[in-house]
Amino acid sequence: MIAAQAKDMASYNRWMNERVYEVCATLSDEARKQDRGAFFSSIHGTLNHLLVGDKLWLGRFIDEPFPLESLDQELHADFDALRHDRVATDEQIVQWAESLTDTALRGDLEYMSIVNPAPRRYEMWLAVAHFFNHQSHHRGQITTLLSQAGLDVGLTDLIWLPEVVERNAF
Repeated sequence: MIAAQAKDMASYNRWMNERVYEVCATLSDEARKQDRGAFFSSIHGTLNHLLVGDKLWLGRFIDEPFPLESLDQELHADFDALRHDRVATDEQIVQWAESLTDTALRGDLEYMSIVNPAPRRYEMWLAVAHFFNHQSHHRGQITTLLSQAGLDVGLTDLIWLPEVVERNAF
């Protein structure tokens, strides 16, 4: 991974989250919190986990650990509060990605695992790739749950990110 990729992935993350939250806002709170058999139970639970994961990893990247009890800890029961925090966190992710350099991505990341409390060290590029992959994985779960509810988020491919389309136009 190079710094330019991380910047595109941060933009993609923000773009997709905006689209997902826009569709989720059309559901009632009850429908968002309905147990749909997903790993984090509901659309709300999965949205919450995505935010938890992003805050956890971003905290590691910027050396400001995010205090957390568990990976399914509910940050916000209220959808509007969850959405507001999502927007703010996405802006932080974009700013962080804008500051990344290829040199930094060739370094290491050291942190304490929350899943199995022990020190961990990975190449920074791999940790960053995992960060963005994690987002796409769980957004894929959300888009499936929305599709099962009869709702369509639309195109979700990275190549449809508006700035990528513009950059690659003929």
